[in-house]
Amino acid sequence: MEALIPVINKLQDVFNTVGADIIQLPQIAVVGTQSSGKSSVLESLVGRDLLPRGTGIVTRRPLILQLVNVDPGDARKNDDSDREGEEWGKFLHTKNKIYTDFDEIRQEIENETERISGNNKGISDEPIHLKIFSPHVVNLTLVDLPGITKVPVGDQPKDIEVQIRDLILKHISNPNCIILAVTAANTDMATSEALKVAREVDPDGRRTLAVVTKLDLMDAGTDAMDVLMGRVIPVKLGLIGVVNRSQLDINNKKTVADAIRDEHAFLQKKYPSLANRNGTKYLARTLNRLLMHHIRDCLPELKTRINVLAAQYQSLLSSYGEPVEDQSATLLQLITKFATEYCNTIEGTAKYIETAELCGGARICYIFHETFGRTLESVDPLGGLSTIDILTAIRNATGPRPSLFVPEVSFELLVKKQVKRLEEPSLRCVELVHEEMQRIIQHCSNYSTQELQRFPKLHEAIVEVVTSLLRKRLPITNEMVHNLVAIELAYINTKHPDFADACGVMNNNIEEQRRNRMRELPTAVPRDKSAGPTVVSGEPPASGAVMDGAKAPTAGPQGEQDGTGNWRGMLKKGEEAPGSGPGSPLKGAVNLLDVPVPVARKLSSREQRDCEVIERLIKSYFLIVRKNIQDSVPKAVMHFLVNHVKDSLQSELVGQLYKSGLLNDLLTESEDMAQRRKEAADMLQALQKASQVIAEIRETHLW
Repeated sequence: MEALIPVINKLQDVFNTVGADIIQLPQIAVVGTQSSGKSSVLESLVGRDLLPRGTGIVTRRPLILQLVNVDPGDARKNDDSDREGEEWGKFLHTKNKIYTDFDEIRQEIENETERISGNNKGISDEPIHLKIFSPHVVNLTLVDLPGITKVPVGDQPKDIEVQIRDLILKHISNPNCIILAVTAANTDMATSEALKVAREVDPDGRRTLAVVTKLDLMDAGTDAMDVLMGRVIPVKLGLIGVVNRSQLDINNKKTVADAIRDEHAFLQKKYPSLANRNGTKYLARTLNRLLMHHIRDCLPELKTRINVLAAQYQSLLSSYGEPVEDQSATLLQLITKFATEYCNTIEGTAKYIETAELCGGARICYIFHETFGRTLESVDPLGGLSTIDILTAIRNATGPRPSLFVPEVSFELLVKKQVKRLEEPSLRCVELVHEEMQRIIQHCSNYSTQELQRFPKLHEAIVEVVTSLLRKRLPITNEMVHNLVAIELAYINTKHPDFADACGVMNNNIEEQRRNRMRELPTAVPRDKSAGPTVVSGEPPASGAVMDGAKAPTAGPQGEQDGTGNWRGMLKKGEEAPGSGPGSPLKGAVNLLDVPVPVARKLSSREQRDCEVIERLIKSYFLIVRKNIQDSVPKAVMHFLVNHVKDSLQSELVGQLYKSGLLNDLLTESEDMAQRRKEAADMLQALQKASQVIAEIRETHLW
């Protein structure tokens, strides 16, 4: 099991090469308040002075410290000097540079901290990676975090407490992390900030180990016996007491080895019954044991996580595609794939089916049968036509002669006016289908052909070509739809079978209604005076209009008293006809050019019947034309727009884009695509190496 920790170190090295933090490896995070002795504990574990020291906040970036136990004879030569030593260090950011002078290591930590965090006591969450090789250390991976503080000092930001807290929680929230909660013995354990933060993420205490520092600085007459026995604050993984070097010891260059000897003597004297379960050496062994067991428990889940990520990055790398070698073949392949996906989206056979809304051919079908169909059905056959409009059209169509029958010309004029109203919704249908075919371009770009994202200029060119093709077909399709309506207007086929049948049924109904009215009327009452009290606002009836051999009623008794006919009743009160004033020779004559003012009057039964006939004929014929338009417009749109674009799309793209002079420009990748492909390839390689490392553990039965 001792070999498990080097395995984790190897995994850490693998992921450090790609700068990735996607795998949460087992490690030990050191948490505590400022000046609680965290750095002293770490130096005791290493056995060397290597961490920056000073007043206030010193650790301002996470320091990931990997301790690697090596054989005493496994010395390494410094690349920059002839010195050899059995202990050395390496930073990740300095690549392969080897440090044998630990003062240089301390200085490099300070320089690297100021390079990222500045010199104003601010913090950064970007870690410093340091690996120490020594025969005097146990295999451990520790993370030294900034000390918890409450009040900003100097140039520190006002929210320094929140920043440090968030940074600590980011590391200790890792379920694979063991929390080393450091608390000074000369403070009350019940107020320990380190234990408080640890409990937030580890309420059961299954991965928290408490360390009590500065046992030698407690007030006279007090001791830490109850604390070390777990009677004050119980911690599942235990509490271990240590004695740190004082600042005076550090100033006097007291070595860590001497400090450990003095620590052992102090524990034997002050806590003899607990001496063998406290101290720096016992802490190192305990951490090593806990980390090994923790790694063993985490490896199965770690292996699964690595395999899942490897599959994801393999898929991501595949989506980025390989570097272009044969430009002509690549361009033709991309054009063909886009054209195929575009057509498949219309046909409903695309690989990526939209689930949030209708798309492609399904939306076109919805436009034809729901949007367009319902719009036509909502058009009133007699919309915009009043009874007086119909009556006026009938009278205008008769000319100067009173008619005995309803003139056909009036019917044609009125029905053409109504049919013309079908043109606007038909053209709107074309517009909606055109908009949907534009949307299909974006759909194919987003979901179907991700390779186009590699080549933004090619994508723009394809969009431009397809948009231009749709733009060219739009006026042609509009012209055809316009012609469909014009065809219906060109010839009013009153011999249409459906129209003839409707006319026959209508005539029978009218005749039946006429006979019923005649039976209800007294024999002495003329038929044309039996009309209902229908009143319209319009022109007065023409004097002497003939209906069934009877004279139409006049405008009123005033007209009869004047003896001048109905026209005089149309003049305003007090007015006289032009040219009939006092002294005029034409006084009393009728002005035939006087335009009558429409007044409210009753319709005669003849007029009512004629209007009813025209209305029924218009409605019957309009429904026939609407049915034709509802059927023919979708067919025209499919033939002239949708199917034509489908059939000619690929040839249009090839003709416009497949040119030798455009290859280099169209197949230029986006600036970040090559970088993303390299990052994905490096990450995939790192994950594959990590998988091999874990496989080696199985083979050596370390798991």
